[in-house]
Amino acid sequence: SEQHPDVRINVQGGGSVVGIQAVRDGAADIGMADLVALPEDVRANMFYTIVARDGIAIIVHPANPIRALSLQQARQIFSGAVRDWREIGGTPGPISVVSCEEGSGTRKSFDQLLLQGTRLSEKALFQDSNGTIRESVARNPNAIGYISIGFVDRTVKPLILDGVAPTSDRIRDGSYPLVRPIFFIARTAPAGAVREFIDFVLS
Repeated sequence: SEQHPDVRINVQGGGSVVGIQAVRDGAADIGMADLVALPEDVRANMFYTIVARDGIAIIVHPANPIRALSLQQARQIFSGAVRDWREIGGTPGPISVVSCEEGSGTRKSFDQLLLQGTRLSEKALFQDSNGTIRESVARNPNAIGYISIGFVDRTVKPLILDGVAPTSDRIRDGSYPLVRPIFFIARTAPAGAVREFIDFVLS
């Protein structure tokens, strides 16, 4: 903005599906999507580039004694096969699963990376954003959810997965298991201010 005071940048949320559709409809110059893989029609007909990689942290309340899970344990919890914390060595109490709604890139990536075809628990509670999932888990000592690591703060505790903590270094070196790319998408090869903005982000 300092370099280009004549260019106005307006950022809106809504999820990866909304971002792709906004570009497809011409309502946005750039759409953002955080998906393990883009839809085939996007890959075939639109411009896209990876601008970042993001880790998905599984979070619990800070008072929860559990510090680490295996991927298998996490899959069992989120599918509803494990329903009480005592089954994995925690304080007895019913596990409250909190998830993103359908249409969220984080939800789709989580399904692909962790659940891998296993259905999410029918008892899961749904929230519309990373922030509201974090708030739900921060209020409930029995809750477990998942959010982008950028939303992790002191109100929740991120869990170690298969012995690897969700840190920037572990995401960068590829050892943390729940990582997805962040895409910028445009209808055609970008030009003008759109091209300059993407180049700036990648610089």
